[in-house]
Amino acid sequence: MRTGWEYKKIGEIMLVERGGSPRPIQKFLTDSPEGINWIKISDATASNKYIYTTREKITKEGLHKTRLVEEGDFILSNSMSFGRPYIMKTRGAIHDGWLVLKNKKNIEIDTDYLYFLLGSPYIFEQFDKLAAGSTVRNLNIGLVSSVSIPIPPLPEQQQIVTILDKAFAAIDQAKANIERNIENAKELFQSKKEFLFQSLSKECKVLSIENVCEQIFAGGDAPKDNFSKEETKEFSIPIIANAVKHNGLYGYTNQARVTKPSITVAARGSGTGHTEYRDYPFVPIVRLIVLTPDTYVINAEFLMHAIKNLIIERSGSAIPQLTVPMMKSYSIPVPNKAKQIDVVQSLNQIELVLNDYKDKLEQKLELLDELKKSILHKAFSGELTQQDGLLETLPIAAEPRMAYQTQQPGKH
Repeated sequence: MRTGWEYKKIGEIMLVERGGSPRPIQKFLTDSPEGINWIKISDATASNKYIYTTREKITKEGLHKTRLVEEGDFILSNSMSFGRPYIMKTRGAIHDGWLVLKNKKNIEIDTDYLYFLLGSPYIFEQFDKLAAGSTVRNLNIGLVSSVSIPIPPLPEQQQIVTILDKAFAAIDQAKANIERNIENAKELFQSKKEFLFQSLSKECKVLSIENVCEQIFAGGDAPKDNFSKEETKEFSIPIIANAVKHNGLYGYTNQARVTKPSITVAARGSGTGHTEYRDYPFVPIVRLIVLTPDTYVINAEFLMHAIKNLIIERSGSAIPQLTVPMMKSYSIPVPNKAKQIDVVQSLNQIELVLNDYKDKLEQKLELLDELKKSILHKAFSGELTQQDGLLETLPIAAEPRMAYQTQQPGKH
C-alpha cells in the first residue's frame, strides 16, 4: 500500500441501490414537460461520461416503483458490460438494469477520480472475480458494495485526475486521427474506383445487370431439417444470410442451391447493399439477393466491383431495402473480357494495399486502448503520480503511410 492511501469497500463510502421499473412501463410514459427523466441504456451509449438528457419521461405516479437519482450520482449498468460508470448531470429515475451509487460524504473523494477508478481494469477485475461461477454474470448491490478501492488524499486524487485527463486527451486525439485516416483511405479507394468506372462508361457499352447474368433471385427460408450450426461431414454447405458479420454465415446444410461463382447483395437492414463474391457452393436465405454472371459476357469479380461502385438507393420505406427488380434495372459498363480482367487486377491490388493499411491502423487503435488500461493500472497502484513526463513518453507514433504503385488497366 502506498503511504497515505486508504483502502475502503465501495459500500463503506457509497450507498449502492438498484433501480426499479413501474409495469407496464407504457402506462407510465409521458410527453409532459413535468414528467421525470426515464434513464435507459440507450441514453448512456451516446454519452462518454455524463448523462444530460433522456429520450423518455415517466409520470410522477411511476416513482413509487422505481429509483430516483440526482445530479452527481453515479450509475452503473448491471449487465455483462460490467458496470461502465456514468455521472448524472440531470435528475431522473432508473430501471432495474441500473445500480446507483450515492456518496455518503463520510470521506473526501473527487468525482472525476471515482469516475476513472470505476471504469478501470482494477475494478473490472474485481467485478469479474466476484461474479465468477454465477450463471447470470450481472452486478448486484452486494457484489459492488464489497469491491475494495484505493483512496489517496484528496490533493493526490486531483493530481491523478489531471494526469489522466491530459494522457487520455492525447490518446483520444491520436485515435481520432487514425480513424480519420482510415476513412480517408476508404474514400481514396472509392474515388479511384468511381473514376475508373466513369471512364469505362464513356469507352464501352453499358448493359443492364439483368443482361449480364444467368440468374438473379432472392434467397428463401432457411432449411429446418437438414441444418447444423456447425460444419460437419454431413452438413458442409454454407447457408448465407444478408448479415455482414461473419460474412453472412448462418449455418450449414447438405445441398447447395448455388453452385457457380456468384455475387451476393444484402437486400435489407443496416448492411443493405453489402456485396460479396462467393466462389463456393452455398444456400442463400431470405433478404439476400444472388447474381450468377453469364461468364461468356462478364467476369464474376468484375461484376462484384461494378455492383460495389453503384450507389445503391433505398426503396423509400422506413427500412432500407433492395428488390430483385431493382437489381435487374441497374446498368453497368461492360468492356471486353481482357479489359475486365485488367480492371479486376488493378482494383484488387489497390484494395490489398488499402486493407493492409487499415489493418496496421486498427492494430494501433488496439494498442492505444491497451495503453489506456496500462495507465489506469499505474494510476490506482500508486505509480502514476511518481512519474514525470508521462505525456512525453506516450508511444503515440505517427500513423503508417499508405503507398502503392498500380498499373492503369489495359496498360502494360
